[in-house]
Amino acid sequence: MQRASRIDQRAFDAVAAARLTGFEYVLPRLSRAADHSVLWFGIAGGLAVTRQPRLRRAAMRGVFALALASPIANLAGKQMFRRGRPLIELTGLPTSVGRGTLIPSARVRWRLPTSPSFPSGHSAAAAAFTGALAMEAPKSVTLPVAAAAAGVAFSRVYTGAHYPGDVLAGLALGAVAAVTTRALWPTRPAPAPGVWSMPSEAVAGTTSDGAGVVVVINQDAGRGDVSDTLRAELPAAEIVEAEGDLSKVMREAADRATVLGVCGGDGTVNAGAEVAVERNLPLLVIPGGTLNHFSRAIGLETVKDAIVAYRSGGVVRVDVARAGDRLFLNTASFGAYTELVDMRTKMEARIGKWPALAVSAVRVLRHTEPTEVTVEGRRLRVWFAFLGNCRYGSYGVAPTWRRHLADGLIDVRLIGAKRHISKTRAVAALLVGHLHLMPDYKAWRATDLRVEGADGSLRFASDGEIGTVEGPIEITKGRAALAVFGPARLAEPSRRPLPEPAAEAPDI
Repeated sequence: MQRASRIDQRAFDAVAAARLTGFEYVLPRLSRAADHSVLWFGIAGGLAVTRQPRLRRAAMRGVFALALASPIANLAGKQMFRRGRPLIELTGLPTSVGRGTLIPSARVRWRLPTSPSFPSGHSAAAAAFTGALAMEAPKSVTLPVAAAAAGVAFSRVYTGAHYPGDVLAGLALGAVAAVTTRALWPTRPAPAPGVWSMPSEAVAGTTSDGAGVVVVINQDAGRGDVSDTLRAELPAAEIVEAEGDLSKVMREAADRATVLGVCGGDGTVNAGAEVAVERNLPLLVIPGGTLNHFSRAIGLETVKDAIVAYRSGGVVRVDVARAGDRLFLNTASFGAYTELVDMRTKMEARIGKWPALAVSAVRVLRHTEPTEVTVEGRRLRVWFAFLGNCRYGSYGVAPTWRRHLADGLIDVRLIGAKRHISKTRAVAALLVGHLHLMPDYKAWRATDLRVEGADGSLRFASDGEIGTVEGPIEITKGRAALAVFGPARLAEPSRRPLPEPAAEAPDI
């Protein structure tokens, strides 16, 4: 330890002796800006207001990593090791120390900290925020932030606040905190691989100006900026602002389209997919809702992403699932989730969507009872049930990303109530997402499924749209039935046959 301390002191002296023109002005101010993580919270706030989902996720992950790293570094770490700060003298100023490393006074414009030195909290915060940001954000955003983080870390030695060893320990701690966020909150992967391309001649009619494209915009989900962008980028496309019966508007639009476009949330996209499958038309999905699960699954997060995909001519085939005669592209569910959405819908016009969701969750927790259903001939009592169109890759009753979009499978996950599990514990497990560790958690993959409510009817949700279904519900798959535009990297033609779905025996 003494040898390591001597090496650390020599490295500190070398940095103190360095004269980097211009940095005496920049680095102290950069170090000051990072006090209490103000710099990182400011960057996170700037990313959050961009209205780009990917950047918002990156900002949230960065703040999450900060919340992990800062208390460990500044509270636990410093109090555990209690290493003293470097001894310094400011050149050109009187000093009472009489010994220590000489630091130019221009570098130290604010009062030096008096807390223990090891590890560096500034460096831990910088590494945690930047590392977490890099898991979600593009390089064009990550690289400037990484440069700022490196500057903050170096500034802590350059201004005499820390030894190099303190900074290295802080960087390591921040990196661990960033990686830990992936265990608690899985990153969104690249668009699902292995989707299957249409023959290239099916998209030979795509044009740079959008001739032959008819886009139906759900006025409740996407308008204003979306319409203006589409008219500017695809001037020959026809824009239809839907009112009334959405399915009827979609069918009328399909009569005069070579490409059917749809802008809205997942419910609107489902309506467009139903018509596109019927007419064998390629579907152009334009994100316009709140969550946009399907458009993100195929790699489209913004209107411009959709336009680039259209112009690339990259059409891929994906599975559709049906619950009786209702098509869904993402998920279906029954149990407590349907009650939660019912309550939220009633309140969101008065208090807003997210506050209504929070209030609804509390009410469901207090009042909901398990749903009695028959699944594949077995009578069950169920708290939550999730049915995914294709196999999902993360744990939990409602995971958010898929391994493949054309695997022919239904992903079945549920929390049963056969054993005594409190509602609080069940909801907590749902939120944490590691339900595979819960008693009475069941998961399997099937090519079809039969579900029926105990009294002959069942409240059933498919991609957020809820209704009461009478009689048995047959869940089936349409293998590679829908052609959609996606990023060119997903649309490389493949002549391989589709593999057979790897179904599993029901674990019930």
